[in-house]
Amino acid sequence: MKRFSFKYPYITSALVSGLLLASPVANAQEIIPLYTAAVPNSKASDVQESAERGMFRGVTKPTLEYFKPAADKASGAAVIIIPGGGYSVVVYNGEGVGTAKALAEKGIAAFVLKYRLPSDAIMADKKIGPLQDAQQAIKLVRENAAKWGLDPGKIGIMGFSAGGHLASTAATHFEKAYVDNASNTSLRPDFQILVYPVISMRDSLTHGGSHDALLGKNPSRADIDLFSNELQVRANTPPTYLTHAADDKLVDVDNSIAYFETLRRQKVPVEMHVYPKGDHGFIFRHPGWMEPLFAWMKANNWLTAN
Repeated sequence: MKRFSFKYPYITSALVSGLLLASPVANAQEIIPLYTAAVPNSKASDVQESAERGMFRGVTKPTLEYFKPAADKASGAAVIIIPGGGYSVVVYNGEGVGTAKALAEKGIAAFVLKYRLPSDAIMADKKIGPLQDAQQAIKLVRENAAKWGLDPGKIGIMGFSAGGHLASTAATHFEKAYVDNASNTSLRPDFQILVYPVISMRDSLTHGGSHDALLGKNPSRADIDLFSNELQVRANTPPTYLTHAADDKLVDVDNSIAYFETLRRQKVPVEMHVYPKGDHGFIFRHPGWMEPLFAWMKANNWLTAN
C-alpha cells in the first residue's frame, strides 16, 4: 500500500521563494469575513491564528480575499481559490495570492479562501469544518454576484494539494448543506480546477498527513469512503480540469488519474494535463502552467477570449 505522510509538505528549499512573496494579507483589495454571525461548528478555545512565511496556521476567522479584475477585462467569471498545506497550514501566498493575481489579469474575479484547518481544539466535528467554509464561500460569492458584477452561473472552485481535496469535496458533496442555507442557494460549483490534488482518503492513494489531520489516525470505513471523492462522483459533478506531475512524490498522480477515470465513466466533462516532471508544487517550476487552463476556460465559455 502507498501512503504518503510528510508533515509539512511545502516547507522546502525549492518552494520557499514562492512562499515568501509578501505577508499573507498584503495587496488585499477587499478582505471579507466568511460569516457575519457565529462561526458554525466552532467551540471556545485558546488557539491563536498566526501568519508566517506566507502561510496561516490555527485559522479561527475564515475570510475571502477578493481580487477584482480591471473593468475592461472582466469576464463575469469567478474562481474561489483554496490553497493547500496538508490540512495543517494554508499556503496562502504561493498558491493563493499569486494565482489570484494571474486570474484577475485574465478577467476572472478571484477569491482566496483562508479556511479553518481541521482541529478538535476549535471544532465540534473537525471532519466537516473545512467543507463548511468552502460551501459558505460558494454561497457568499453566488449571493453577491450582482453586487460584484459576476455571472452566478460562472462560479468555480480551484484547489491545490489538500486544498484540491477540499475543492473536490465541495464539488461532490454539494447536495447536502453543511452551513445555514435558508435561501436554498446552490452550493454546486459550476466548474472545478484541481492542481496536484489529494482526492482519496484510502490508504492506497492518500497523503498520510492530510488523511490524519482531517479524519484522525483510525477513522471509520464510512468516513474514509465519504471523503474519498473518487467514490462520490455523480453525473451532476461539475466539469473538471486536472493537472499533476507524473513524478509527484508527495501526492501520487494516481489521485488525479482515479478521479479522471471516475468522471469519464460518469460522462462528466473532464480534461487532464500531466507533466512528466515537476514533482509536488510544480507551479513554481512551470511558469506557463496556467495557459492550458485558460484555453480550457475559454473553450467552455467561462472565459471570453480577449
